[in-house]
Amino acid sequence: MATTLKTCILNGQLIPLSQATISLANIEYSYGFGVYESVMVLRGKPIFAQEHCERLLESASAIELQHPFSTETMHAWLHTLIEQISQERYNCKMLLIGAKEAGNAQLAILPLNPRFPEKKLYTYGAPVITYAYQRTIPNAKTLNMLGSYLAYREAQKQNCYEALLQDTEGNLREGTRTNFFVVSGGTILSPPNEKILEGITRKHILDIAAKEGIPVRYTDIPVQTLGEYDSAFLSSSTGKIMPVRKIGDIEYTEIPETTRRLMELYDALLKKQSPENRNA
Repeated sequence: MATTLKTCILNGQLIPLSQATISLANIEYSYGFGVYESVMVLRGKPIFAQEHCERLLESASAIELQHPFSTETMHAWLHTLIEQISQERYNCKMLLIGAKEAGNAQLAILPLNPRFPEKKLYTYGAPVITYAYQRTIPNAKTLNMLGSYLAYREAQKQNCYEALLQDTEGNLREGTRTNFFVVSGGTILSPPNEKILEGITRKHILDIAAKEGIPVRYTDIPVQTLGEYDSAFLSSSTGKIMPVRKIGDIEYTEIPETTRRLMELYDALLKKQSPENRNA
């Protein structure tokens, strides 16, 4: 069994990660005609794998990417790769690259070390920026990532955790790799589903909110209204629920009980999903 992340799957075959290459002449890849998902693996178990596999297929369908792969195939290949790795926590990136013919599509599964947020951010909140960019097909997680790359690069230049994407109407939709929420008087507000990529973590947060009786409202969140809310937070597979301390010049001085409760309950959900050992 490998102890480092040096093996991957390419169309069902285990190969060294160094050999997982693609030609510079591949037009589909160059133009971003592909979709991807990142699955967290904890102690040998892929977390919410079924949902990630289903969303990968939904993204492919949204851009009319034809391929021969099923969720069952993805599950089998994912587990084949996981069996080769003893590292306790890492991510598996599933990368589906389209082709002119469905039979030539490529599915790669790559193990990667995630960049975990600093622990202090969960206590004090993370600073973020806003960036004017609107994804072309919001419900698909595609390889067309230039806008998000530039936005995140700008956030890094300003020593910020994330960049929130602002649409042409001045509304904040999502982060480059996160979903976005604000809290007002105990009610959670989130952008409408049709305008964003519905994150797997976001879906579980909203399920928790429903079970706990926490009101949720789906609505546009204009940049100019940020000062009217009690707080804000982000969600992602790696970052879980990340409270926001500052958005540009708007600062949130406290993390309200609603957000803290969601953080506790989501952590508890992840703990249930993760086996105590690899044989669990």
